[in-house]
Amino acid sequence: MTHTPYPFPEGFLWGASTAAHQIEGNNTNSDWWVKEHTDGTHIQEPSLDAADSYHRWREDMDVLAGLGFTDYRFSIEWARIEPAPGRFSRAELAHYRRMVEGALERGLRPMVTLHHFTVPQWFEERGSWTAEGAVELFARYVAATAPVIAEGVGHVCTINEPNMIAVMAGAAKAGDIGFPPAGLPTPDEETTQAVIAAHHAAVKEVRAINPDIQVGWSIANQVYQALPGAQDVAAAYRYPREDVFIEAAREDDWIGVQSYTRTKIGPEGPIPAPEDCERTLTQWEYYPAALGHALRHTADVVGDVPLIVTENGIATADDSRRVDYTTGALSEVAAALEDGLDVRGYLHWSALDNYEWGSYKPTFGLISFDPETFARTAKPSAVWLGGLGRSRELPRTDRQAG
Repeated sequence: MTHTPYPFPEGFLWGASTAAHQIEGNNTNSDWWVKEHTDGTHIQEPSLDAADSYHRWREDMDVLAGLGFTDYRFSIEWARIEPAPGRFSRAELAHYRRMVEGALERGLRPMVTLHHFTVPQWFEERGSWTAEGAVELFARYVAATAPVIAEGVGHVCTINEPNMIAVMAGAAKAGDIGFPPAGLPTPDEETTQAVIAAHHAAVKEVRAINPDIQVGWSIANQVYQALPGAQDVAAAYRYPREDVFIEAAREDDWIGVQSYTRTKIGPEGPIPAPEDCERTLTQWEYYPAALGHALRHTADVVGDVPLIVTENGIATADDSRRVDYTTGALSEVAAALEDGLDVRGYLHWSALDNYEWGSYKPTFGLISFDPETFARTAKPSAVWLGGLGRSRELPRTDRQAG
C-alpha cells in the first residue's frame, strides 16, 4: 500500500545537537576535566582532544548544512567564558559569537545551550549548585553571554537535563558509583530546587538581553511505563525525577524533550528490561516509540507550551539500525503532530560521535571522525536524515496511515 508522505510544518526545526565538552576538546577549566584526571572514578578514559570541534566547528557546520539540515544546537562552555570568578574572557565570547555567525552564514539556525552538564572548577569547589549565591553566579554568567546570543539566536536552552544534574547530586551524596540495574537514583531535593531557581533566573536574563529569543530548557524523559496496578507507584517515582522539572517550564517559550528508551515500573519499582531484548551500546532497550510517549506525557504536564525534541538517537555501530530507530521515532513525532500536539522541531543526538561522559565507545553520531586526523565522514544516516530536512516529508508507515 502506498501512503502520501507526512509533511512537516513550515519552519519546523530540523537538525542535530552537540555539547561543548563532548566535542571541543581540552576544556581544562571545567569540573569534568578534573574528574577525568582523578583516580578512582567510574570514568574509563579522559576527553582530551575530543573531536577537536573547538577548532573544527566550521567543518561540522559545513557537513550539516551541506546535507540539508536547517538547525544546529550547540552549547557554549561556562568554564571557558568565566575561567575564574568574575573574570570573563572576551576571546572566548568572541569565539562563540563566531560560531553563531558561522551557523547563520551556512543557513543553520543556531540553538544555543548555556549549560550542558559542565561547570567551571571554581564553581564546583564552592559547592556547585547548592552553594550560597550559586543561582546569582549562574545568572551573572548568563548575562555575560549577551555578546554571543543577543542577535541571530532564535532559541536558547538554559540548562540541559536539570533532572539528571539532581540525580547525579543525589547519587554522589549517597556514595553511589554508577546507576542501579533499572531506573535512576533519588534526586537531591536541594539541588532540584537550586537548578529550578537558576533556570528561572536565567530566563529573566535571556529575555533582558533580547525579548525575541525563545527560551526554555530540556528534560531527560525516561518514559516510565506502569505495569497493571502500578500507576501510583510510577507517578510517585516519576515526579521528583521528571515532572517537577517539566512543571517548572510552564512559563517558558518552549520545553525540550529528550528521549531514548523506556523504564517499566512494577508494584515494587523499576523493572530491568528483558535479557533477550535488543540493546544499544549504552545497554538501553531499543525502543523508538519512547519519543511519542515522552512528547505526550510532557504535553500533559506542561500545558500550553510548545515542544521541541532537543535530543533523540541511538548508540550503535550499525548505522542501518540508526536509520530504523530514527524512522520509528520520527513516525511518533508525525503522529503527535497529527493529534494536535505543538511540536516545533526535531534535533537528533548527536551530530558527531563524541565523548559520552567517560568513554568514546557509545557512538551516537550522524558523523564520525578520525581520532588521528579529525577528518569528518558523514554516515549514511546523516545523508538520509539531512535529505528529509530538505524535503520536510517523512514516508508514512502503517502506524501513521492507520
